[in-house]
Order: sequence, then C-alpha cells, then structure tokens
Amino acid sequence: MEVTSIQNGIIIDHVPAGTALKVLEYLKIDPSKTKLALIMNTDSHLYGTKDIIKIEDETESIDLDVLGLVARTATVGIVRGGKIVEKKHPTLPEHVVNIIKCVNPRCVTTTEPAVQMFHLVHSDRQEYRCDYCDEEAKF
Repeated sequence: MEVTSIQNGIIIDHVPAGTALKVLEYLKIDPSKTKLALIMNTDSHLYGTKDIIKIEDETESIDLDVLGLVARTATVGIVRGGKIVEKKHPTLPEHVVNIIKCVNPRCVTTTEPAVQMFHLVHSDRQEYRCDYCDEEAKF
C-alpha cells in the first residue's frame, strides 16, 4: 500500500493503534468533508503498531488539549511545501471543557444546559473528575 506525502496540512503520527477514527470524532473532523488519509495498524518502532492521520488542508488546526486527552502519544507535524516545518507534542490538559460529558444522572450538567468541565486528578491514570459533582469521567 502506498500513501503519498502531502504538500500542505497536518500529520498526526503515533496515534495508538485502532483509535484513529475515535481521534477524528473527538477532534470534530468529518472524514466525508475533509481530504485525509488514515493509515491504521502500521508498524511502529516505538509502540509495535500505530495509526497515522494525514490531513491535506492549509487551514486545518488541531486542538492539542483534545488530542492530549484521547491520544497522548501522538505527535502533530505541520507540513508546508511538502516538508514538516513544525512538530508539536500534545500534553494531558489540566482542565477540559465540553469534551467529556458527565455520566452522573444527578449532576447539574445532565439536568440543565451547562458547560461540561472536568479537571485532572491523577495524570498517570488519566483520571478526570467533574467540576460540579466530582464524578469520575468515563470516555
């Protein structure tokens, strides 16, 4: 299989194997409206296998907080003129807004329209808790 290089856009590399579609969903990137290539379960020297997402679009920007939440090992390469001009490494965000939904049926965010806010409690376990009711996030 051959996937050609892109001239201008973004390459999200080192995505955990089998999670590229989930990453696109969390990043709110619609594959039917975006020129992209998904390479899934390819070989990786670091992780054994990985996914790669190539997006051909000069204006596309990636929310590094969301990416750090759903694909911590990923790297983002900015491509201009066929060359990677910048590389970004997402980190686990301390606070996330409107990415995770609270699962507690008694939380104010499930009964009223409210901003979904979660804070990082334990980075090794990637544990987040709701700012309103302290329920652990499930995602």
